[in-house]
Amino acid sequence: MRFIYYLLSTVVLLGFSVSTYAQKYKTPADTGKLNAEYVKVQNDITDLNSQLTIAQNNLPGMQTKAANAGTDAQAATASSSNDATKATDGNIKDAKDAKKSADDAYSKAKDARSANNKVGKQDEKIRNLKEDLRKKHQRLSDLDEMRAAIYAQLPPKTN
Repeated sequence: MRFIYYLLSTVVLLGFSVSTYAQKYKTPADTGKLNAEYVKVQNDITDLNSQLTIAQNNLPGMQTKAANAGTDAQAATASSSNDATKATDGNIKDAKDAKKSADDAYSKAKDARSANNKVGKQDEKIRNLKEDLRKKHQRLSDLDEMRAAIYAQLPPKTN
């Protein structure tokens, strides 16, 4: 029985706190603050949209670089493998060439991994920007509702 009482009181308290938090601007005197926040949110949306556009435009170039780096790494690995095969039957010069080729293949593999990590970070950045935009649009919608509630309190205009 006590559990139901605690649960019910928690739900009631949360209900009041959420509705109070949601309606930050309530009176016509709050219109100035509401308008200031409205403009700020609109500016934030514009900034986020431009950042998102830039990030999305940069993504194909990054993907191309990652693909090219992957291809270079595979070619370097094949060359290194060939040089290593020669070095097993060859002399010291062949072994040095194989070592140099292996170092080059390792370097190109690191470059490919780095390029792929950059693509992943760019994808994550785009996801985060989209989520931030969604939140800003939701806030703008909330502000529109508050503005409508304030306008509903005003007396009707007579002509």
